[in-house]
Amino acid sequence: MLGLFDPVYWMIVGPTMLLALWAQMRVKSAFGKWSKVAASSRMTGAQAAQRMLQNAGLNNVGVEPAKGFLSDHYDPRSRKLRLSPDVHQGQSVAAMGIACHEAGHALQHAKGYAPLALRTAFVPVANIGSRLYFPLLLGGIFLHMNNLAVAGVIMFAAVVLFQLITLPVEFDASNRAKQQLMSLGIIQSKQEAGGVAAVLNAAALTYVAATIAALGQLLYFALRTGLLGGRR
Repeated sequence: MLGLFDPVYWMIVGPTMLLALWAQMRVKSAFGKWSKVAASSRMTGAQAAQRMLQNAGLNNVGVEPAKGFLSDHYDPRSRKLRLSPDVHQGQSVAAMGIACHEAGHALQHAKGYAPLALRTAFVPVANIGSRLYFPLLLGGIFLHMNNLAVAGVIMFAAVVLFQLITLPVEFDASNRAKQQLMSLGIIQSKQEAGGVAAVLNAAALTYVAATIAALGQLLYFALRTGLLGGRR
């Protein structure tokens, strides 16, 4: 059996889903705590990101507001940082950390950071995989065409590979932010530095947990389609 009613699925994937849920709770808790603590510099997240960009000579990168909660991201195609309302206008320690993390991606782009270039190049493959893997898996199950289901597993593997490539990109962006926040005067005490680390480390954990959950699903699909352990 392949699906949610298979006990093997929950044995493999269940613990990873709990890990992902715990990681999401941690990042919300860390952001909730440090979004209530004002940074002593009194800068907004947008101003903090702009200072980090200007210090790196990246005057061609824009900083714009975005909609949604923690929807912050850097768009390498348009060279724009898009920050959620709480980060763009926020003056909290959490806002400083997240804004400068996204600025870290812009620095990666400018310096030709190889994992970021690889992730950007792999986006079309991951998008195709995310759209096709479930229909192929489902079609293979109902039509009793294992080759079709195996093709779905391969498509899902592309999505998992994208998540694996993403991990060093996110860790490096956080490290760049942590290194420059204090030196540029954006945060001005060890307590604030600890708050930034708490928020960014919790955010990094969500990427790790999501990747582990995806790897668990991939293992299950590979087992049930016979790619691992023989035909089931």
